Amino acid sequence: MDHPLIDLINARIEKAEADGAFDNLSGAGKPLRHVDDPENALVNRLVQESGGVPEFVSLSRTLSDLRQQLIDTGDRTKRQDIMKEMSMLEARIDLARKAYGK
Repeated sequence: MDHPLIDLINARIEKAEADGAFDNLSGAGKPLRHVDDPENALVNRLVQESGGVPEFVSLSRTLSDLRQQLIDTGDRTKRQDIMKEMSMLEARIDLARKAYGK
């Protein structure tokens, strides 16, 4: 079963081709680069291009913020809470790094 808009899609592609929208594209005529993980390659590229980072990177940034809070805080109770949170965050970072490496 075709997509309900397949005719419209094909018509727009044909019009774009006729208008030269696909002429002089970068990489035209060159082979596609090798991808180790084709299932996730597109998603990974889109995330990178939109400024996204792996989870362990964003968690590491949060950990860095917590370290600064720890330095700036003199309250013992609050320092203990921050250290507990840092410990949990370090474990999450470790898990995220392992998951990212797969």
